[in-house]
Amino acid sequence: MRGTFKAAAALSMLALVTAGCASAGNGNNGGGGGHTKVAGASTFSACMIVDTGGLDDKSFNQASWAGLQQAKAADSSIEIKNLPSQSSADYAKNISTFEAQKCGIIVATGFLMASSVEAAAQANPSQKFAIVDCSYASGCLKGPKQSNINQLVYNTVQDSFLAGYLSAGMTKTGKVATYGGEQFGTVTIYMDGFWDGVQYYNQKHHKNVTVLGWDEKSQKGTFAGSFTDLGAGQRIANTFISEGADIIFPVAGGVGLGTAKAVQTADSGGKDVNMVWVDLDGCFSAAAYCKYFLTSAQKGITESVKTSVLAAKNGTFHGGTYVGTLQNGGAELAPYHQFGSKIPASLKSEIDQLKTQLENGQIKPATKSPV
Repeated sequence: MRGTFKAAAALSMLALVTAGCASAGNGNNGGGGGHTKVAGASTFSACMIVDTGGLDDKSFNQASWAGLQQAKAADSSIEIKNLPSQSSADYAKNISTFEAQKCGIIVATGFLMASSVEAAAQANPSQKFAIVDCSYASGCLKGPKQSNINQLVYNTVQDSFLAGYLSAGMTKTGKVATYGGEQFGTVTIYMDGFWDGVQYYNQKHHKNVTVLGWDEKSQKGTFAGSFTDLGAGQRIANTFISEGADIIFPVAGGVGLGTAKAVQTADSGGKDVNMVWVDLDGCFSAAAYCKYFLTSAQKGITESVKTSVLAAKNGTFHGGTYVGTLQNGGAELAPYHQFGSKIPASLKSEIDQLKTQLENGQIKPATKSPV
């Protein structure tokens, strides 16, 4: 399974999201195609619960919805629906609505929905579920294990390790920073990888680049307390910039847009500050800020959701765990885009070499966040 966000695929994804947003929240078929059916074919419904950030959240919702849209594009007998969530209180209600509508699979877009999904899966073992960024191994799902839940998780300690190494190689101030939305394992695994990548760069180049906002050893750092509060992202970034950080890695969904705004403002004031984006390729999901993104540490959410939907439709769904890695394309760095000519060739070569070493297990970044 390849979970990549190459340029063409990402452009296609954004076009699909734009087309689908008009139907967001009304339970109608998405993708701008209405309730399209093929003559003589039975309709299979794939249904997604949108988390509180909305469909265009630059993160899990956007990528997961694109996965449903791509599944529909691959099999036009599939209809796709979504329901919005104003708060966590809507999760169980939305699941019940979709169960009543006989959805072939219900996709939950993130670990905050874990308890609602697990309760529903236990109560209705014939209903198929997929949940993004959540597994029994990570402790997000508590058990007993349910065979009707497909767990889609991503070993992002690998690609964030590369992002940390890259950031350490590109900083001019000797200070980089990261912060999270909330302190969950699926957030801190990114921060662990970033921190370790910086330390590995220091070891290899005899440098002393400092990481603000996180310490992998103590598991203590900075958190916004939200995945939607752009103001918090801007305030945190401004603090890091005032402390000398010139590269920031927000692991906080839409909150990162606030950081991007702070970086843009700093640039207008003559400061050379840049970022690493998270989850999706930021040059497509947050294109207005592309000039500030060294790269993005991505998850292969779209492809893994698409594969789950098609498996449910085709009768090959068995539940279990999909782990996205550098090797299978489920966790990877995005292209360098506008930084392609700014990153030294020697540093690019080191990143390529490290990627191979991570893939074959020669390098094993430390993390306290199991997938």
